[in-house]
Amino acid sequence: MKFLKIILSILIFISSANANTIFYLIKIPNLEIHSSKSVNGLKYLKAIKPFDVGIKDNNVSCSNSREEDIEKKMPIIEKNLNRYSSVFLNKINLKYIVLCENLSVSQINAAGVPNSKTKTLVIDIKFNEEHFERVLHHEIFHMINDTHKNNFIYEEWENFNSSEFKYAECSTCSDKIGLSLLKKNKGFVTEYSMSTPSEDMAEVFSFIITNKKILKNIALNDPILNKKILFIKKNILKIDKTFNFN
Repeated sequence: MKFLKIILSILIFISSANANTIFYLIKIPNLEIHSSKSVNGLKYLKAIKPFDVGIKDNNVSCSNSREEDIEKKMPIIEKNLNRYSSVFLNKINLKYIVLCENLSVSQINAAGVPNSKTKTLVIDIKFNEEHFERVLHHEIFHMINDTHKNNFIYEEWENFNSSEFKYAECSTCSDKIGLSLLKKNKGFVTEYSMSTPSEDMAEVFSFIITNKKILKNIALNDPILNKKILFIKKNILKIDKTFNFN
């Protein structure tokens, strides 16, 4: 019995030490390691309790998920994120994936929250089943954009659009939230891509990665969208010339 108590104490100490280390690295409480064995070096962390970080009017909140829900989603998440090499991930400052649900930023639902400073991407594993895989790449692009802003000049991007079109001041300032592919594109893949330049770029990138054939067919009759696709590809290759879009 005494031996079992010692073993239990050691396990509790190790778990506490790991939790403290994680918090020190990424400043998010109530996390533990889910998996640290990935083909590209990503470390997957899971919320064991709800967490709330940030200041009052700009906070990130998320709830813990059931283990079986995480296990069900992991093959999909890994299949998509394994497309990025360790070299590329290092260049965009991404190392930790936080898994949780009911993710919100300032009480607004969110698919993901990227933070290149802490090398972290928080993912809501229950976000929109229909678009979940594509949204993963959308959030990856925000990491790309955050770490290589000089490659993705908004003014240059805005010039691709017709002179009559204007983006909103911010994505949450817009009522353009649809994620489905538009039937009439005119330079945009989804309604949400019409909100801001960064969201537009992220949406185009996400379709390049997950719906390449569909996007190619649309772009044949959409010169604006074709320019946007070429712009994204050109500047991704500036970051990593070996990047594979297939």
